[in-house]
Amino acid sequence: MDSLLLEIGTEELPAGYIEPALRWLSSNLSKKLNNVRIEHGDIKTYATPLRLAVLVKNVHHQQKPQVLEITGPPKDVGFRKDGSPTVAAEKFAEKAGIPVNKIQIKQTPKGMYLFAEKVEKGVASKTLLKEILPEIILAIPFPKTMRWADLSISFARPIQSILAILGGSTISFEVGNIKSSGYSFGHRFTHPGRIKIPSPEKYVDLLAAAGVLVDKDRRRNIIVKEISKIAKKLGGIIVPDEELIDIVIHLVEYPVVMSGEFDKTFLELPDEVLITAMREHQKYFAVKNKTGQLLPNFIVVNNTRVKKIKKVAKGHERVLRARLADAKYFYANDINESMDMFVDKLKGIIFQAKLGSLYEKVERVQKIAIIISDQIGGGDDLRERVSRASWLSKADLVSQVVNEFPKLQGVMGRIYAQMTEESKNTAIAIEEHYQPTYSGGPLPETMEGAILAVADKMDSICGCFSVDLIPTGASDPYALRRQGIGILQIMSNKGFTFSLKKLIENSVELFKDKCDKDMSSVAQMVYDFLKDRVAHLLAEEGFAKDTVSAVISVSIDNVPDVWKRASALKKLRLKPDFEPLAITFKRVVNIIKKTDEADIGDVDPSLFQDNSETALNTAYEQIKENVFDNLGKGEFDQALLDIASLRDSVDTFFDNVLVMEEDVSIRRNRLGLLRCIENLFRIVADFSKIST
Repeated sequence: MDSLLLEIGTEELPAGYIEPALRWLSSNLSKKLNNVRIEHGDIKTYATPLRLAVLVKNVHHQQKPQVLEITGPPKDVGFRKDGSPTVAAEKFAEKAGIPVNKIQIKQTPKGMYLFAEKVEKGVASKTLLKEILPEIILAIPFPKTMRWADLSISFARPIQSILAILGGSTISFEVGNIKSSGYSFGHRFTHPGRIKIPSPEKYVDLLAAAGVLVDKDRRRNIIVKEISKIAKKLGGIIVPDEELIDIVIHLVEYPVVMSGEFDKTFLELPDEVLITAMREHQKYFAVKNKTGQLLPNFIVVNNTRVKKIKKVAKGHERVLRARLADAKYFYANDINESMDMFVDKLKGIIFQAKLGSLYEKVERVQKIAIIISDQIGGGDDLRERVSRASWLSKADLVSQVVNEFPKLQGVMGRIYAQMTEESKNTAIAIEEHYQPTYSGGPLPETMEGAILAVADKMDSICGCFSVDLIPTGASDPYALRRQGIGILQIMSNKGFTFSLKKLIENSVELFKDKCDKDMSSVAQMVYDFLKDRVAHLLAEEGFAKDTVSAVISVSIDNVPDVWKRASALKKLRLKPDFEPLAITFKRVVNIIKKTDEADIGDVDPSLFQDNSETALNTAYEQIKENVFDNLGKGEFDQALLDIASLRDSVDTFFDNVLVMEEDVSIRRNRLGLLRCIENLFRIVADFSKIST
């Protein structure tokens, strides 16, 4: 068995394209090899800005043989009564490539038929790879692709070379106008010539000798070590930035780290502006001292070794000086205007064509935020801070700094608010209201930020649903799913127990002049949309599918309680007698579901005819008080255990009486008793959804 090596040499790839392409390449090449029955070992990927590569170990020389079962004619057609074969049997054996005496006879649903086993020998792996590899190369998905010359193929960037070898042998094929070979290329500046790769195992070392470190983990280790080392020499430490490291490792083929400095006057800029100006345009790392203050230095990762390192550093300093001068100019202009002036400018910025301007959005968000503040009983001070934060929440979007550095939205709002003596939490809320900005991202810490974040996201969701901008399939251009998850995470985290449904209705009502729909139907769509998000979150946290269904089918109106109910049900399911318990309660639910509401009466103890009816009603009345007491304390575990204690009484009831009694009054009374039981445990979950 030999190793397979495929390298696609290209013009410079965008850094963000590389990791997804490598994951796809590794996964799909493995699937393709398995599909054609080529056994193989581990897969390792390599990449630089100018190449994508995959190395597959222990690739079998040939396909695994396949035994095919071929069906022939019926037995009566293939053999005579005396057992001798007919012409049909002989022809079938000839087609299958076996002697007649090797024909098998098997029973099928249609009767006795002739069968034969044919061993299909495997094709040489190299032959199959000539077809597989070109298909794999052109199927790699990228956010955007391009065509070049007069070729019909497309790729992220023009393909310059293809290295494809199995062991020491070249796999010959063409992609566009590029023929595969056994050659790679070294560093474009220091070793630009072709490099013969005699075997896949020598690929990494030969390229390293030619100035190319194809192992991205090795480049990362060098970068992390060197930037920390240089920062220490400067008397500081690197400002943590894992995302920037992930970008930089895919910008260089051979990392060479150096430092530079900038004028101390630029330290007058807010740290966030300085850091962003360095990282966004130049991909420079910022340095701070032990007390957390930025130093007038930066660290840069170059792509090649140079003799005149100081001259290169001066070039970086010159470029950064221009960037920082621009940032300083924008910042100076911004602080000459008030936040309220920024808000007024929002009238000219469209939020969404059908939903109006950002100014209109701010007005709606302010109303929703005030409603939430009142619902949680935060008092006048909180209400005032939330109202002010809402009003200023989008002000920085028209600032010159945010226009230059969009990632600073919210951050600059917080900075400008602090400069104009807004309250601390008001300023922080402006930054926090965008959170969480990504899956698993931090949630707002302040109550003001949490309220504003929920209000802003709810406005976006309700607005889009009002004008039919609803996510479909993989399409979600306004990131409504992420915003919905953010709402639920924040409400759960902050213990917002107010009615989600009422909040949706209040938010949707603000769009009644934007559409001609029935607003109650829009509110229901939003509620169902958020219910799906709750199901998604619970499933991600490891709750069983039927547990999730049982909990959310009851209600998601009190968001924090959804998680408490799910946890309580999960714990109850661990008890050894849960299965019969669930079966009993499912029986209660199913009877009630199949009965018209008009046929269910109120419970009248004077109509009881059996001791089991009295016993069940007594147990229910005793348990009910405890259940509601525990629910009031938020102790769902104990409440569910209290409800579960009714199981024996319910089982005895079913054993001793006929629920659907012919006497209408007795039947209605018994159904009424079962409905009381059902209503009690439906506070926590719908047991009819539990799999048993």
